[in-house]
Amino acid sequence: MKVTAIKTCKITTKNKSLYKILDKYVPALKEGSVLVVTSKIIAICEGRLVKIGKIEKDTLIKKEADYFLPSEINPYHFSLAIKNNILAASAGIDESNGNGYHILWPKNPQKTANGIRRYLVKRFSLTQVGVIITDSKTTPQRWGVTGIAIAHSGFKALNDYRGKPDIFGRKFKATQVSVMDGLAATAVLVMGEGREQTPLAIVEDIPFVRFQQRDPTKKELQELKISLAEDLYAPLLTSVQWRKGEGGYNL
Repeated sequence: MKVTAIKTCKITTKNKSLYKILDKYVPALKEGSVLVVTSKIIAICEGRLVKIGKIEKDTLIKKEADYFLPSEINPYHFSLAIKNNILAASAGIDESNGNGYHILWPKNPQKTANGIRRYLVKRFSLTQVGVIITDSKTTPQRWGVTGIAIAHSGFKALNDYRGKPDIFGRKFKATQVSVMDGLAATAVLVMGEGREQTPLAIVEDIPFVRFQQRDPTKKELQELKISLAEDLYAPLLTSVQWRKGEGGYNL
């Protein structure tokens, strides 16, 4: 697998079109590649920004999250939240590289991923091409953040081993590999989290990826989600009193 990060100009409020950025900084793309785009530059182009000081961050999190836990119960005063079926600190709201703004997640990451895929297919005359929109997440009992996919398009997100034999013939009962999150984690590692200024990456030489010449279906997207009650970590996730958020801040 080969991951190539792409350096861009500083993406600021002056940038209004994601596709102009892609036109400028993605000069070529091979068949069987995946383009990775950080959610942050999409959100900036969409104007999903709130000036720091305009609204208290805890209030903003409450408005943006689907569910949240208040920051006062956290040892680091972060609000743990659930947004789009993803457990995320601060509902994905971030100030890093925001130049004085809180940056929210894109309005509809899946719609954007689908749009980018169609753009790449048309621009480069490709049949097998994928898109991932990423952010960073923490892992319980581990220091450090890793990348996660908040949307994907153009390939199967999961490789399903259930019912298949292992090397000794024992059949897997539950194992599914998250291809989209594995690629996201690798790409985010290469793109960096600080001053690298590389919000795009191209992933190539990925024979384990099963491409699809279409957007993911509603059924496929639903199959990626696990309810709190069905989650492996249900004893932890359901033992706290989640507060209902408003599900999206209207700018």
